[in-house]
Amino acid sequence: MKNVIAALLLTGLTLTANQTLAAKPGATLDKTTATAQQQQKLSLNKASAEQLEAVPGIGKAKAQAILAYIQEKGPITNQQQLTEVKGIGDKLAAKVAQYVSFD
Repeated sequence: MKNVIAALLLTGLTLTANQTLAAKPGATLDKTTATAQQQQKLSLNKASAEQLEAVPGIGKAKAQAILAYIQEKGPITNQQQLTEVKGIGDKLAAKVAQYVSFD
């Protein structure tokens, strides 16, 4: 019986500790976190169609258009050049640029 009570107490403490240590919604990002997120951007010019489709705003057709553009004209080096891809305007290019790098 003592083992059961001890196990329940430990479980309760573990769950409480995890909730206490979890980030609060709306908390500001520190420089390390912001840098880590930037490093996780998808390389637009090296991405596969499947990877591009995972980017918000890019579906199958736009992913194929991006790959065709890169194959025909070479790497896309900036957000403005991304708007030259069929079906991608200024607004979508700005949205996509948040998730990709142009290296």
